[in-house]
Amino acid sequence: MNTNVDRLAMISVVGEVSHPKVGGSVYRVGQDGAVHVVPGTGGITYNVRVGSPAGGWKGDHLEPGASTRSSDSGDNGAYNTLACVGNPAKVVSGDAKGGEGYVVGTHGGIEHVMVEFPDAVLEELLPGDKILVKAVGQGLELTDFPGVAVRSLDPRLLHCWGIEPDGDTLAVPVTHTVPAKVMGSGLGANTAVRGDYDIQMFSRDVVDEYGLEDLKLGDFVAILDADHTYGRIYYTGAVSVGVIVHSDSYVAGHGPGVATVLTSREGKIRPVIDADANVATLYGRLDA
Repeated sequence: MNTNVDRLAMISVVGEVSHPKVGGSVYRVGQDGAVHVVPGTGGITYNVRVGSPAGGWKGDHLEPGASTRSSDSGDNGAYNTLACVGNPAKVVSGDAKGGEGYVVGTHGGIEHVMVEFPDAVLEELLPGDKILVKAVGQGLELTDFPGVAVRSLDPRLLHCWGIEPDGDTLAVPVTHTVPAKVMGSGLGANTAVRGDYDIQMFSRDVVDEYGLEDLKLGDFVAILDADHTYGRIYYTGAVSVGVIVHSDSYVAGHGPGVATVLTSREGKIRPVIDADANVATLYGRLDA
């Protein structure tokens, strides 16, 4: 596909590995009224990684690999906005210095950037270690498909995704389709270039109909009747595609989070089911 990649800037953004946080109340109250004391956002999650199930954990909004943010709020705004799915990341301080990984996506509210690293790197990481991301992707355009907008995606991943033109429409590999009627927290955000919004998993009928039980972290999914051109809204006929960036939740309105990478108000995206449509698989193709 033809793009404007030769006109995109690559720029440095830096975050630090964050520590998990627990507020004044240790309880998370579920949509059914039950209370839970479980791990949540932040930290280094050793056994919840890209490719792991998005549901079934004794946890809430678990983030894969290393959760990172800048301690400066202004810098963190740039870090979350400019870091794109698939951007290369490198540890630049601490015992794991030199370790390399990639950006999985961003998580709104907590304003984290999640970064996947090999096991050996995670074992040496500590909260506070600095992570350099070579950010590129914002401003990426598909010059032959003006009806499809790109958001927060590394150009290299775009080109190894397996997207195929189909007239004026793009056939896009995804693991699942999701109806907009179950999208919750993050709906109505005034931008889709950072953060995420959540798939509510509380309706058993919808989960079964769309096969959402086997969602994995890092999966690319298509949200039907959802437009993310400027913010996240319900729009009949629109299609948006994003990556699953955090795990399920007990809390009303929440669930596995989706960070936007493609959107078409005119419905110029045709989802094609492909079990391999996961950010780890795409990133692995870069060196193939």
